[in-house]
Amino acid sequence: MTPLSGGAGGDILLLGAGGQLGYELARVLPELGSLTAWTRADCDLANPAAAREKINAFAQARRPWLIVNAAAYTAVDRAESETETARAVNAEIPGVLGGIAARTGALLTHYSTEYVFDGKSARPYRESDAPAPLNVYGQTKLEGERALLASGARSLILRTSWVFGAHGGNFLKTMLRLAGERDTLGVVADQRGAPTSAAWLAQVTRLMLRRYRESQRAGQGGLFRDGLYHLTAAGETTWHDYAAHIFSRARQAGVALRLRPENLVALTSREYKTPAARPENSLLDNRLALSVFGFSRPDWKEGVDAVLREILPAFPEGKPRAGEC
Repeated sequence: MTPLSGGAGGDILLLGAGGQLGYELARVLPELGSLTAWTRADCDLANPAAAREKINAFAQARRPWLIVNAAAYTAVDRAESETETARAVNAEIPGVLGGIAARTGALLTHYSTEYVFDGKSARPYRESDAPAPLNVYGQTKLEGERALLASGARSLILRTSWVFGAHGGNFLKTMLRLAGERDTLGVVADQRGAPTSAAWLAQVTRLMLRRYRESQRAGQGGLFRDGLYHLTAAGETTWHDYAAHIFSRARQAGVALRLRPENLVALTSREYKTPAARPENSLLDNRLALSVFGFSRPDWKEGVDAVLREILPAFPEGKPRAGEC
């Protein structure tokens, strides 16, 4: 458990502080209050009954104005066989948190995924589009959204996609590692989305929450629009082109990759079989969030380049530090 002092007053509880998004949130949330940041070691969300008891005790004692759930079971392929664990973390816990938030008056911020959709749309998905998940991960995340909405808690549910960051494991770091180990590499080229920086997500979350706090203090809470929003970087790419961009920037920075550019092979989803099906279209329409909160939306390459500038010094000859990926 990590308590951090904040200047804005009031207690905040962050769950999932050990993940790549939780890490970034832990850096910005102290500006909004006194932050208690829990990792999996502090509160095991795979045991909803024990988690409910611990979180409820904290909420009764501290009466936080904000609970942020950045925790999730994100092993998409393993979720096909570890369904009970995925459902406990992704589906049951949001309902548990919603019940606690409703009883104590806290605002609950929760993160979800584009995997609630089947990816068959020709355009980016809007909040009003009907979900149709293709895999267990997406189904459990959808169940979590619905459990939270049914709880009666005031909440922000923020759907995002293809998240990456300097902290924790992700596609970006995996690609760098593989490019340092292999002569050829095949990457899927028929799934498109917008890689989204965890640091940017944390900054936009802070903006939304500051708006909520200001509206409450001014006695204008009804002017704050809680609910479901889509948040992703601008632009689009495929996994294959995303990897090509990573490798290009790494070479420009002087990292000696074993993989040559011509040996990055474009694969179809049929050629690259995985236990869990993935949506072909992972793009999310951000117009609702932009109209309500008025933040800027960077191109996905800006966030990727920023993370690469931070981590590439640790990748001599294309090899990451032990434990990075």
